[in-house]
Amino acid sequence: MKTAAILLLVLLTAPATAQDIRGLEVCTAEKQMDRRTGCLQANDNFLQQELAKVKREGDARLAAAQAEIAALKAALAGLDGDMKQLRAKAEPAKK
Repeated sequence: MKTAAILLLVLLTAPATAQDIRGLEVCTAEKQMDRRTGCLQANDNFLQQELAKVKREGDARLAAAQAEIAALKAALAGLDGDMKQLRAKAEPAKK
């Protein structure tokens, strides 16, 4: 129990590390304001393109999942109909 508490304390007090994003530039190194502004705009454009790409991929996955759900519902409805027919045939045999 003590080791878990110590481990938790160490993890909580550890400094957070920055996450690098491939394609992003470090703009703080630029001394001239126009170059820094251009760097920030390039980063903004890059991030917007990445967000659009992720949105397209997510929309495609969602559409595929919805199509699969519709197909499974249709298959289930078909099986339900088959079960009703089998039950209808089995009922007269019981009587």
